[in-house]
Amino acid sequence: MSKTKFGANGWTPSRINDLKGKTYLITGANTGAGFEASKILLSKGAEVIMLNRNTQKSNDAIAKLKLECGSDSKVSFIKMDLASLASVREAAAQVKSEFHKIDALICNAAIAQVPTQKFTKDGFESQLGVNHYGHFLLCGLLYDLLDQSKGRIVVVASEGYKMGIKTIQFDDMNWDKNYHPNNTYCHSKLAQMLFAYELQDKTAAAQRDVKIYVCHPGASATSLIKNSGSLKSKIIFGIMSMTPLVQSAEKGAYP
Repeated sequence: MSKTKFGANGWTPSRINDLKGKTYLITGANTGAGFEASKILLSKGAEVIMLNRNTQKSNDAIAKLKLECGSDSKVSFIKMDLASLASVREAAAQVKSEFHKIDALICNAAIAQVPTQKFTKDGFESQLGVNHYGHFLLCGLLYDLLDQSKGRIVVVASEGYKMGIKTIQFDDMNWDKNYHPNNTYCHSKLAQMLFAYELQDKTAAAQRDVKIYVCHPGASATSLIKNSGSLKSKIIFGIMSMTPLVQSAEKGAYP
């Protein structure tokens, strides 16, 4: 029997109350844990705005969500590429022009295990650029809107940062000297965590009304490695996914 406050089955979405009137913004919501989180929130009556880079996949996801959650489900899509700070700015401007209330921003989108050093459109190492810098800018641009709603920011980080160098490599943020698919990914996840913790402190000091949370989705059967990892990483994770070491994408969305 579990000794946690949630009992033997742990926390499940059954504990979420009615969310009608609530609006959630989720990055990377057309697949994996982001898609499952969208489905959970829609099933509780919330409105979901997906921030994704792929228009076709987003439209397909919306169709699937409406099929599973009801044709009247309030789910929409705004195009945003976290690898382009200009795209992030454009998406944030559209959010602010179309929505006057955001109850939560879930920073979920990520890339991982990129086999060779790549760069964003702004010249940043891709994993740090997408996972951290893009979300950093998005949080800043939408902070006041979230503050007005007494909302929250949820940063999807990872305990996997412990498998990296466990510090920020300030002298070589682009990893020009020692690029490594996993270490660099862990670097980006640590950056997300430290950003969120610092934002918690600054928000408290300024007596603002935004709540900031950091979560760990666990090893979940999503398309994260499939979309950006090397062939070797894809094979290894594919094998792991058939074992109890990896949980479903739905359970990965629970945090």
